[in-house]
Amino acid sequence: MTALHPFHLAFPVDDLAAARRFYGTLLGCPEGRSSDRWIDFDFFGHQIVAHLAPGRAGREAHNPVDGEHVPVPHFGIVLPIAEWEKIAERLQEAGIDFIIPPAIRFADQPGEQATMFFLDPAGNALEIKAMRDPANLFAK
Repeated sequence: MTALHPFHLAFPVDDLAAARRFYGTLLGCPEGRSSDRWIDFDFFGHQIVAHLAPGRAGREAHNPVDGEHVPVPHFGIVLPIAEWEKIAERLQEAGIDFIIPPAIRFADQPGEQATMFFLDPAGNALEIKAMRDPANLFAK
């Protein structure tokens, strides 16, 4: 695998204060630059930007994956399992309403992974996952 470079993702939210609490406080993403219309966050080494765009967030469909209804679109991160477990616990303690609760998907297959799906306050879907064997992230 080649060296990873930070990605950039801009996404709509309808309340910047709620985005700041969710991404900054709950998920622990440090805040970068901001204005009265957007906020940069360090999303595990990647730059995500919450842009104030009322009425644009939370539009989704679902696709079946391993017996679950996965929200589309969604974005997220692949973390080491210990970090995934800490975030899962933090989200559960905060009472997050999971779309797909923390669980193992593709058990005993090359793509076995711990995964969870949930919405931010604007309705944007996120997935946080951890691969049982990180070398299998792109295994067929």
